[in-house]
Amino acid sequence: MTGSVLQWLTGSALPWVLALVAAQRLAELWLAGRNTRRLLAAGGREVGGGHYPLFVLLHAGWLAAILATTPLDRPPAWGLLALFALLQLGRAWVIATLGRFWTTRIVTLDGAPLVRAGPYRLVRHPNYWIVAAEVAVLPLAFGNWPVAVLFSVLNAGLLGHRIRVEAAALAPRETA
Repeated sequence: MTGSVLQWLTGSALPWVLALVAAQRLAELWLAGRNTRRLLAAGGREVGGGHYPLFVLLHAGWLAAILATTPLDRPPAWGLLALFALLQLGRAWVIATLGRFWTTRIVTLDGAPLVRAGPYRLVRHPNYWIVAAEVAVLPLAFGNWPVAVLFSVLNAGLLGHRIRVEAAALAPRETA
């Protein structure tokens, strides 16, 4: 038997990898929704919600584009898949560090301290760096550089806007 167990079972690792990523994202949306509701109930306010549907569309489109434009029989570059797995550990570190403050929306709660622990002590916006890498690495793991480039550019544009909105929302708490 050549190739991986997943390829042997299905003929392709791609659908399995994408299903796992989609399941992870759905679980994260559930957690983010719960945290958002709790923060809003505690007096938090959402800022910049108008761009949020664009992120949902971007991420759903990214997964769909990978599936639609990558030959199913293309074997993965296992090193890049390993890098993608490491990025998931980084994502988990971000979520664990922010705890109840982690959301996929921009929600600010006056009086709450800004988190400066974990990856936030090393770099600003660690989750955005991780997501930017994920958007490129996953399609590249299956040799799909056009999707990696297109969605990296789209993601960079959206993230640039989001970072400006988030910085403005958090600025009053930076000095507190």
